[in-house]
Amino acid sequence: MKVDELSSLLEFDRRHVWHPYASATEPPPVNCAVKAAGSVITLADGTELIDGLSSWWCVAHGHNHPRLTAAIQEQLQEFCQIMFAGFTHAPAVELSRRLLAVVPEGMSRVFYADSGSIAVEVAVKMALQYQFSTGHGSRTRMLTVRGGYHGDTVGTMALSDPDGMHGCFAHVLPRHIFAPIPPVAFGAEWDDAALAPVAELLERHGEEVAGVILEPVLQGAGGMRFYHPAYLRGLRELCDRHGVLLVLDEVATGFGRTGKFFAAEYAGISPDIMCVGKALTGGTVTLAATLCNERVATGISKGAPGRLMHGPTFMANPLACAAGCASLALFEEYDWSEKVRGIEGQLRRELAPAASLPGATDVRVLGAVGVIELEQSLSPGALMPFLLREGVWLRPIGRYLYTMPPFVISASELSRITGVMVRIAAGEGL
Repeated sequence: MKVDELSSLLEFDRRHVWHPYASATEPPPVNCAVKAAGSVITLADGTELIDGLSSWWCVAHGHNHPRLTAAIQEQLQEFCQIMFAGFTHAPAVELSRRLLAVVPEGMSRVFYADSGSIAVEVAVKMALQYQFSTGHGSRTRMLTVRGGYHGDTVGTMALSDPDGMHGCFAHVLPRHIFAPIPPVAFGAEWDDAALAPVAELLERHGEEVAGVILEPVLQGAGGMRFYHPAYLRGLRELCDRHGVLLVLDEVATGFGRTGKFFAAEYAGISPDIMCVGKALTGGTVTLAATLCNERVATGISKGAPGRLMHGPTFMANPLACAAGCASLALFEEYDWSEKVRGIEGQLRRELAPAASLPGATDVRVLGAVGVIELEQSLSPGALMPFLLREGVWLRPIGRYLYTMPPFVISASELSRITGVMVRIAAGEGL
């Protein structure tokens, strides 16, 4: 791209294109990407950046994987889009077949959505409609835990930590019930007393609660915390005792990110409703799904209105479903778990020096997720010049400097990421 062409593009972007979590009048700097392959993003000026975030956690197999692009191109020759009301198509059926073969036992129905946030919205509607249809109309609230994040739509903001990034909307959002952050860390000694606060809330509000929703094992954008799987096992029992549905948001945790294909596997449980997204298509086309068991499906269908009242225009988009089929096929064809174990071991070794730095409060790793928690928040915009010089792409969330690299990343590429993270934690580039 010519210099003047790039300059014009960036200027128009600055004046008219609104970016995530950004001011319109004082926009942060952005970089023009022109190519991406494997773990590397190439900018218009030729700068190459190792993608330490899998482009917000979705590009599991790496950028521009030939198998995924070929699947989309093949489907392009047939048709790109068709409404899912009154129609079905082979990519949607095949993806459903593949999904039901790998999700926790008991899931039997697949409802497609546009994005992870919408998958969570659908899950909440399922829980509420199930309770209404089965004669429990007083169950109109959800219970969740603090420290969670479920999306940016109005319904999902209400389920995310009220002290988090959406706090300015707290006064207008639906009022749900919040339990404390799961207190026992992953790998620590379990204590049954950790369940006492949520047990007490269900005892007190059980007749109001339609479902409990949380991210299993890994709380993502709300704080990058790893908690003990026994919390999920106890919660499964409490939900059954109180007639409450258990909803697991696996949008970020699914498809191998934590070291299990789905994080629920650490606890050996199956939810009533489950949300998946992000890496579902290998990061090629937006797609998500909400799955449920037969009890939920039949419960919703037997009461008025007898139908799940949701239907996105691009539901089960054929291009996205074709990419999803190819992505799940790739997971079957290479040892993704070995890749993730290798990433985990390297993250543990190479991030360990940060634990002794004065500005770091914790270093934690699980699967292909590495986190340095700092005393002070970091500004993504202020860090950008340093990251561009070092050829690494990271975007901290507040005090949490983290990486979730593509599974195809090489050891040398990952070392560059971890090296930069430790240097940032030491105060470099700030």
